[in-house]
Amino acid sequence: MGDSNQVEHEQISTSLEVEQLDVNLFRSKSLWLPVRARGVFGGQVISQALVSATNCVNPAFGLHSLHCYFLLSASPSTPIIYHVDRVRQGRSYTTLFVKAVQNGRTIFVLMCSFQKPEPWQPSHQWPMPKVPSPENCELEETRYNNLLASATISPGLKKGYQDALAERTRSPIAIKRAGEHHIEADGTVTYMYWMQARNIPKYEPPFQKCILSYISDMNFISSASKTMGLKRFGQGPNTVSMTSTLDHSIYFYSDDFDCGDWLLHVINSPRTGSGRGVVHGRMYTRDGTLVAVTSQEGVVRANVRGPAEPKMDAKL
Repeated sequence: MGDSNQVEHEQISTSLEVEQLDVNLFRSKSLWLPVRARGVFGGQVISQALVSATNCVNPAFGLHSLHCYFLLSASPSTPIIYHVDRVRQGRSYTTLFVKAVQNGRTIFVLMCSFQKPEPWQPSHQWPMPKVPSPENCELEETRYNNLLASATISPGLKKGYQDALAERTRSPIAIKRAGEHHIEADGTVTYMYWMQARNIPKYEPPFQKCILSYISDMNFISSASKTMGLKRFGQGPNTVSMTSTLDHSIYFYSDDFDCGDWLLHVINSPRTGSGRGVVHGRMYTRDGTLVAVTSQEGVVRANVRGPAEPKMDAKL
């Protein structure tokens, strides 16, 4: 599956596609392994599980939240089987549970809830921060090209930038930094990225939510390591040795958005420690509508060693 998966990854529609095997049983068609990653891209697993669940729901109900746990790294060489359990069907809400299995082991679980919309209810939202428009921000590919043009770049760093450039160029998602990270007076650090699914038609809301779920896992847990000043490439205690998602949640508050246009993901990391970090995010359309609230915790480890564990007494 390996080489064809990397090609299919370049189109978001094929990247999220699953094959229906039975009423509540689905199988992945392609799986993508990012550069330097331990397993299949988490956003793809979330989205494929969500596509499977959406195929089992009455269209009158719209997805409003999802909560998931990553249990084991997934290999790109073996299809993932998604088992959908229709847990509860109510008049206003319906709940489904999805278990992702690979090689007989559960690698991921997803609980998602769907609601009959109630647009007549009152609403409020936090305003979108003031940022440059996406047209006035540069693509990550351009940024990496500029970094590679530096005369002082080390060979190790050069290889890291080259890998990142190749991955960004082939990705179905375009990313632009909305300016440099912002630091509030109280020390809160905010990272903001414009993100867009490349060259897609205007899909219906259920599939738009699946694409947003894919997008939401990009540059997310890495914001925790960036907040601490850890570098992605290089050596030493101020570099990242590992990041890996543990859990991920999304709350949707709109059916009226298009991932083919730019979405702004505003990200903060309130806490890191004990080899873990948590990040919170808000997804806005370019007109300032807050369409989704995101959250994730993951393993965030620096390149430092802990104390040696004491030897166990053989008599115990």
